[in-house]
Amino acid sequence: MQRLIVFASVFLLAVYSTAAAQTLADRQIPYRLGYDDVVTLTFRYTPEFSQDVTIGPDGRAQVAGLGTVSGLGLTLDDFKESLLALSATRLVSPDLTLTLKTYVKPHVMVEGEVNTPGRVEFRNEISVLDAIALAGGFRESGAKNNILLLRNEPGGTRETRLVNVGSLIKHHKLEEVPKLRPGDILYVSATKWSSLERVAHLGAFGAVYSPIK
Repeated sequence: MQRLIVFASVFLLAVYSTAAAQTLADRQIPYRLGYDDVVTLTFRYTPEFSQDVTIGPDGRAQVAGLGTVSGLGLTLDDFKESLLALSATRLVSPDLTLTLKTYVKPHVMVEGEVNTPGRVEFRNEISVLDAIALAGGFRESGAKNNILLLRNEPGGTRETRLVNVGSLIKHHKLEEVPKLRPGDILYVSATKWSSLERVAHLGAFGAVYSPIK
């Protein structure tokens, strides 16, 4: 019975990985602003305030003549609402148009025990399993129950999360597999992960993230 469960889990993962790239186009998601993105602000009635703004390393944009506003992780619509609120402190009924001038293509990094580790670009909503499938899938040594999801949150906070996709596959709960955001990092650990290797890898991320205990 145990072998049957393991075989079924592996089969489901294989089917999921094969279909992942084909289904991504059906799940469009709005672009979210990232570091170094440049947005052109065009004020219709007060062109003297029109300008290009950049999402800085702190996740905020400096708007000359108006102040600063958070932008990291926001859609253009959400960013516009924040800019209108900021503009209303100086302008009467501002009429604002946004244009995304330059941006980094949405991507995540998939590292560790996958067949083609590195940068995975995407234009649609993807999950942890989607990203791993696009990175060539798990190696035989990959631990499906020990995947680290590392994320920068808007406002400068950081999150580290342990994802057990093996359990979700086994219990047929693929809808609970976490969705990813641009800039996320996935690290698939080895099935047999020595304590020294664990410290070394988490130490590398520790410069940016607070690792899970």
